[in-house]
Amino acid sequence: MTGLTFLKPEHLSGLSKINGALPRVVYADHKGTVAMFSNARTIITIFGFHIRVDPSWVLIAGLITWSLYQHTFPAVLPGLSSWTYATMALLGMLLFFASLVGHELAHAVTARRFGVDTRNITLFLFGGVAELAQEPARAMHEFWIALAGPLMSLALAAMFWTFAVLGAVLSGVGPVVEVLHYLALINLVLAIFNLLPAFPLDGGRILRAWLWRRSGDILAATETAAQSGTVLAYALMGLGLLGLFQGAVVAGFWQILIGLFVLAAARSSLDAQRTRTLLGPRDVRALMTTEVVTTEAGTSLAALVNQVMLPKRIGFVPVVEEGQLLGHIDTDVINGIDRENWANTTVDDVFVELDQAVCIPPDLPVLDLMERISRTGQRKFMVVAGSLLLGVVSLSDLTRYLGLLAMLGKGSNAAAPTQAWSEPS
Repeated sequence: MTGLTFLKPEHLSGLSKINGALPRVVYADHKGTVAMFSNARTIITIFGFHIRVDPSWVLIAGLITWSLYQHTFPAVLPGLSSWTYATMALLGMLLFFASLVGHELAHAVTARRFGVDTRNITLFLFGGVAELAQEPARAMHEFWIALAGPLMSLALAAMFWTFAVLGAVLSGVGPVVEVLHYLALINLVLAIFNLLPAFPLDGGRILRAWLWRRSGDILAATETAAQSGTVLAYALMGLGLLGLFQGAVVAGFWQILIGLFVLAAARSSLDAQRTRTLLGPRDVRALMTTEVVTTEAGTSLAALVNQVMLPKRIGFVPVVEEGQLLGHIDTDVINGIDRENWANTTVDDVFVELDQAVCIPPDLPVLDLMERISRTGQRKFMVVAGSLLLGVVSLSDLTRYLGLLAMLGKGSNAAAPTQAWSEPS
């Protein structure tokens, strides 16, 4: 995820003549966004990037339109009809979110230029987010990816301002010119705010890239840069509390909410980097269980449940016949069979044949395994080479392994893999 674009409190409060936008915040990889935007729907594809809308976006889009209609445009251009203000508000809202998409597209296109795959750009309650498959591999890559968004917003601000000036010269100040003025200012605010050196804003990402390039230690750079994001988060929450005491309930509450989100984003980005540092180049061989409990195809379900699953306290059992892996059976399959039929139903009748969704190679990087768990929701996997079962690995194995690494310290070299892994930054 290249980042989130947050919306300013003025979008909701109607207290300002010109609505602004808090910057896109939070670089992170794709993992955390899978569940967050599970209900998002693709509306268009641009340059191969899926532009999606989450249902929560409808709420913020409606609130922004209402604020523009009720406050912003009547204040700067009084005396027009309600239909004119409604048209201006709708156009301003749509072009504002188009600008956010442009901001995120700049990140995504630049990331692709440096070999970082980008999957989706999603509009949601707080604005927009672009999802990267992984973070940049080098400090200079991160620098340019982070800078691309603000540069795009500055370019859009200049474009809208130019059009507004030309429109005013040719036809005088009117609805179209005021919409263009609004878009020019909001994109300028978006660019400037994004460049604040507060991680994980774009400026904070630039700061981390500089620290990373200077020291060569990505984790230390992330820890230092994350402190800036924490300061910004608490500042936003402090301003929000002040606003509440001054009677600006909606604006104050919105700032507090955004501050909490920024704080969580900064901490989650730091935790993710610590996880990547702990895991390093390890692959699944480092944490898989090699002593696997298996079953044969001719075993009845009753015997499997009573003699294997319950005594061993396991819900996932590979099916092996004469040393060859045939597939697996789990509690979901068994629960689909009436209990009275367990005794006369064999594993061979119902087991799941080899499925690539639950089969992984032994040299799969653990970081990729984490991404797969997050993306698919699958919690248990069979480690296979051809049709030979080498072991099994589960989410609980991964969490225990991470806990052990954390206790031993990030410098532990235990269970190092046999194949190298170029770790994403």
